[in-house]
Order: sequence, then C-alpha cells, then structure tokens
Amino acid sequence: RRTGILSVRDFQQISGRAGRKGFDDKGWVIVQAPEHVIENLMLEEKAKKTGRKFVKRKPPTKNFVNWDRKTFERLVRSNPEPLRSQFQVTHGMLLHVLSREGDGCRAMREIIRRSHEPLAAKKRHFRRAWQLFRSLLDKGIVEIIPKDQRDGSGRKVRVNVELQEDFSMDQTLSLYLIETIQLLDREDPEYPLNVLTLVESILEDPEPILRRQLEKLKAQVIAEMKAQGATYLERMQELDKLEHPKPLRDFIYSTFNAFADRHPWVGQENIRPKSIAREMYEGYWSFEDYVRYYGIERIEGLLLRHLNNVHKVLCQTVPETAKTPEVKEMELYFRLMIRKVDSSLLEEWERLKDPRYRPRAPEARAQIKIPEFEEMAADITRNRRAFRSLVRSRIFDFLRALSQSRWDAALEMLDVRTDADGTEWTSDRLATLVEEYRQENERIMLDPAARNERNTHVEETEGGRIWIVDQMLVSPEDVTDWAATFRIDLPQSRKARKPVLQLLRLGRVDLYSRVV
Repeated sequence: RRTGILSVRDFQQISGRAGRKGFDDKGWVIVQAPEHVIENLMLEEKAKKTGRKFVKRKPPTKNFVNWDRKTFERLVRSNPEPLRSQFQVTHGMLLHVLSREGDGCRAMREIIRRSHEPLAAKKRHFRRAWQLFRSLLDKGIVEIIPKDQRDGSGRKVRVNVELQEDFSMDQTLSLYLIETIQLLDREDPEYPLNVLTLVESILEDPEPILRRQLEKLKAQVIAEMKAQGATYLERMQELDKLEHPKPLRDFIYSTFNAFADRHPWVGQENIRPKSIAREMYEGYWSFEDYVRYYGIERIEGLLLRHLNNVHKVLCQTVPETAKTPEVKEMELYFRLMIRKVDSSLLEEWERLKDPRYRPRAPEARAQIKIPEFEEMAADITRNRRAFRSLVRSRIFDFLRALSQSRWDAALEMLDVRTDADGTEWTSDRLATLVEEYRQENERIMLDPAARNERNTHVEETEGGRIWIVDQMLVSPEDVTDWAATFRIDLPQSRKARKPVLQLLRLGRVDLYSRVV
C-alpha cells in the first residue's frame, strides 16, 4: 500500500539482531541502495569502458520514497526517537478491570490517571471509558450492584453472571458482534455460518490471504468470460469490479453504520467482512488442503493466527444464549483443527532444533483435551453431547478422505479395520465402493447441509457400551440412498481418550444388511 523510511528506533532494533546470539561478538548490517542508483552505477562503469554515453535511470514514480547514503548514516548515528504512549481504553480492558476485587471503577480511573499520556489525551480517555461503560451497561454485559447487595470489598459493578466464565471483549468491535447476533434468525439454516461471518468481520484482515482469494476469483472469472467470447476490454472492466468474498455484505455494512451512529466511540474503526474461516467450514476443508489450494505455504502461520482469533471470539465473545448446537459443533471443528496444526508445527520446530527428535505416536497426538469439557479429561464419553460431536467430526474426516480419493488417509481414521463380517478394509476395497457411489451420485457432499445432524442416526446398544452410527451420504442432488455404518466402542474410547471407530458397512441403503 505504501512505503516509508524506517524510524531510527526501528532500524537500530532490526540491525541490533545481526550476528548469531551466543557465537558472535560482532554482526554486519548490509543495506541495499535504491535499485535505480545501483543500475546507474553499473551503467557508469560500463560507459567508462566503452566510452559511450548513457541515459540515467530515474526512480520509480509509484509508491517510492527516496533514500541515499545520508539517510543510511542518519539511521546509524542518530539517537532513537522518544517512546510515545499508545494507551487505549477498550471494552476488553474495561471488563478485565471491572472484574477485579474491589472498586473496579476507581481502579479504571487510576489507570487512566497514571498513564503516560498528556493531559488532553487523558480527558479523551476518561470520556471514551465512560462511553464504553454506558454501552456495556445498556447491553446488560455489566450491571451496577444494588447498595443492599454490596459486600465490604467496595465493588459497585459486576460482569453479568449469565455470560460464560471466560467471557472476553478483546476485539474493539466486540459489542457490535453481540448486538448484531440478536438480529439474526436462529431458525435460518444459515444461522451458524452467519454467526461465523459476523465473527470474522470484526477481526483484522489477513491481507495476503484475501489477495490470494481475489486472484483465484479473477482467474475463474477470466476463464468463464473467455469461454463466452468476451473481449479483453470487457474482461478487464469486469475484473475491476471484483473483490474478495464478503458474505452478508449489505447486512453487515448497514447494521454497522447504524451501530456507529448510536456509539460515538467507534470513531475510525471499521467493519471488515470476509470469508476465510467460513469458506473452510462450508467446504469442510482441512488446514493443509486450504493452504495448498491458495498456495499460501509461506504464510500459513497467518492463516493459523486468523483461525485462532476466530475460535477465541466464538468461544469467549459470542454469548452462550446465541450458541445453537450447530455453533458449538463449529467451535469444536476449529478447536480440533488448531490443536492438530499447532501440534504438527511444534513437532517440526523440535525436529529443526534436534535432528534426533522423534514425534509422538499418532495415537498419543490424537488424544483430545478440551478445557470447556473438564470431565472429558478423565472420561471422554461422560459428556454425551460433546462425545457425539467428536464422533461426528471423526466420521466427517473419514468421509473427506474418501471424497478426495485418499484411501490410505481414510484407513488411518479407522481404529478397527474390519467390517461387520470380519473382512479387512483395504484401499482397493474402499476405492471400488466409492467409484460405485460416484457412478450413481457424482460425489460425496460435505457442506453444512450434508453435515446436518438429521443425517446422523445414533443407536445405543449393550447398555450404552456400544454406539451404532448410521451416517447418510448426501449427493449434490440431496439424495441419501447410501450410508456408512460405524461401531463406536465406548469403553475402548475411554481408554484411548478418543472415539474408536470401526466401519461396519458402506453401501446402498436399499441393499443394506445392517449388522449390529
């Protein structure tokens, strides 16, 4: 977007890292001159040898800030700029301070008073803190404690007890999210996805990923327009209109404008609709598949950070009253993905540090630890609702591998690799059955409609020790004439601390000989 000269402080911070810590007592910093300056020096050397004149290259006119040797020497020798306070009052800060023991209001005033801000700025911070407090009070997120209910600690305000234990409003526009979720229709099949879109819209834009999305979209549109015989000028005009995917675009912009009118503290903050986490969840992408599809291998850490922020807001900012079972399952989807990716990145880092490092066995990595389900640490099957979500997640991972013809990966999802008759599942056998399915139904759908709970039927047998799960396979035409039946052994699952899967049968429903 723009270029600029580094500050002295930034330059000296960066150059101070030259050399290897613990090995070198001196490091070298090499700064490259502007490209046109280097090119002119090369042309000048060439002219001395040939005797010919040359035309000096000019600096680029777009997005260029000139620098020279004097700039470099100034950055090396000058004293760093004085530090300036970046103090800001946010909803998250207010909640944390008001949650303290004692008088949180007085503590907040003291924090502003002791900040390294000029007097005029402190007045603005007091005004903003009061505006934010009133907005929290109006929405019932905090409440004033009646005088007859106050204890001796001096606390006058409390965070609403109906909110989740780890409730947080760390994002500046968290209040917009809480207020706007109430406008969504909970009966709408798109409700969970719309909640996810609102969550993403209050987060910072991961620009490089959005650029890749736009590039993909442009490539698709160009291919379509070429096939239709559109001229070059028509194609370019159409490309200028494109932007990265923005679900609920009009709804989000209109509700945000109304929100900003009611809340003067919003100021320069802006809403940023996008669809990264939503695109992944709609298509049931794995982290690796998404990285590969958009070619973002070099910036996969940015994707992981965005997904982590999405998950944090889903867990801690979306009110519990707004969480349908589908929203909670979406939470679990991102939590399991982040844990899996984060674990693999940590193991890669250990391998780089120590060539003798050996990663943990797959069964050890697969053990599930979920803080909000503390009872699962001792017994993963105790919370039946949570365990059912884990089972469904594992089944859909298996179906995703099937849909992508990754037979070995599908087999790895099965803890018991024999069917109801004791016949072994092999890659060739799975490939044959899936090919038969595709001849009738094109492909296995994994969109939210296909993952709806109505397509999963659970029957408990042997006193609840064994679950038999029928998962209907949904085609693009919404036909469910095929099913996969799984056996879940709960005692074994408790021992392994993960759902233990056995595929009993995969085939047409009308030819199904269901074996329990």
